[in-house]
Amino acid sequence: MQFLKMKPYAWMIVILLLLFSSVAWAERWAVAVSVANVRSGPGKNYDILWEIEKYHPLNVFKKSGQWYHFRDFEGDEGWIYKSLVRNIPSIITKKEKCNIRSGPGTGFSIAFTVEEGVPFKVIKRKKSWIYIQHADGDKGWIHESLVW
Repeated sequence: MQFLKMKPYAWMIVILLLLFSSVAWAERWAVAVSVANVRSGPGKNYDILWEIEKYHPLNVFKKSGQWYHFRDFEGDEGWIYKSLVRNIPSIITKKEKCNIRSGPGTGFSIAFTVEEGVPFKVIKRKKSWIYIQHADGDKGWIHESLVW
């Protein structure tokens, strides 16, 4: 029962180690091809769950051979083949209606509007604004509060 007599700072270290050891590792990747299949497991013999388009961001938390297990902005999980993704800075809209502007601020005109779930490549950032490009070439600025 000697461990019960540990100093308070020692208990804090033990608690922090337990907390951080349970935090899942994740890497941010993006789809690098026009359309990619999301599968139920790590192989072509697994069912296709859905398709995702270019620049769709993914948080990869497990690797199995050439396959990545990921979670997306809605919390959905699936598997994708390694060669279909790259380390491309990307975002995806998370609001029902998002204005894409001609410049980094609400004083700039609306270039176009998109719905929730539209992925974009990040070109650059200016404070809380992000300059983005869609796979079809459309570009504009979006506020960081509208994206994942």
